[in-house]
Amino acid sequence: MPNVMDDADKRLLEILQRDNRLTADELGEQTRLSRSSVQRRLKRFRDEGIIEADISVLSAKAVGRPMTFIVEVELERERTDLLDEFRRSMMELKDVQQCYYVTGHTDFILVVTSTDMAAYEDFSRQVFTDNPNIRRFHSNVVVNRVKVGLQVPV
Repeated sequence: MPNVMDDADKRLLEILQRDNRLTADELGEQTRLSRSSVQRRLKRFRDEGIIEADISVLSAKAVGRPMTFIVEVELERERTDLLDEFRRSMMELKDVQQCYYVTGHTDFILVVTSTDMAAYEDFSRQVFTDNPNIRRFHSNVVVNRVKVGLQVPV
């Protein structure tokens, strides 16, 4: 069970979500913590899984993947083995940025990037249409990214 977070922990996490390239000294200045305290807290955050990853967020458009799709997938059968198989297959597909198992009228919500409509059509045919356990899928083309982020309020 993670330790209870104090105000300094929360402030540190807020800063890191905006810029995780700051040095321990810079983080210490902004949080009024010593360098060693910042380093200990960062280690604890990583050890406890509070910080899941230190990554660079790329512009999909800048790397040649300007199209984004929000896809709803409904499975034919919801047996545990079939759910696990679908999850595994989504984890392996580089086109799938995010995959959520959800409640409601659909089973999964996916965020998929693509180079163009033809590439997405090929992807959807291979992944959804040819899969006998997919009852239906519905694709929504993203027209404009209004807000995209992974920051979590702390």
